[in-house]
Amino acid sequence: MTYKEIFEMIESFGLPSSYHHFSENRVPPTPYIVFYYPNSNDDPADNINFGRIRALTIELYTDNKRFDLEESIEAILTSNTIPFEKSEAFIDSEHMYQIVYETEMVINDPVTDPDPEVNDEN
Repeated sequence: MTYKEIFEMIESFGLPSSYHHFSENRVPPTPYIVFYYPNSNDDPADNINFGRIRALTIELYTDNKRFDLEESIEAILTSNTIPFEKSEAFIDSEHMYQIVYETEMVINDPVTDPDPEVNDEN
């Protein structure tokens, strides 16, 4: 996938989303999504990074347990043939649930397909 295709897939969840975080004064009401690429696991060959592999983390934040949203996100990931690991936590200080989906993505055409703009108006 390209960075643009990943961004469009996350937009298809139908929830407010932002890369990495929302600005403190612009956090939408729950539910919302935060996504980011915490690291890479590129395949080196001939002294270059031949295969571009990025870890992708997608975080769903909700006030209440929302099985329907989780199932919807998982269906979209599955329909895009994206395997994932899932974990859950309750953030006491924020009184909200955090559902985390982690996967690795092979990034196609990285030279002509830059990262989406980082903003929190999505």
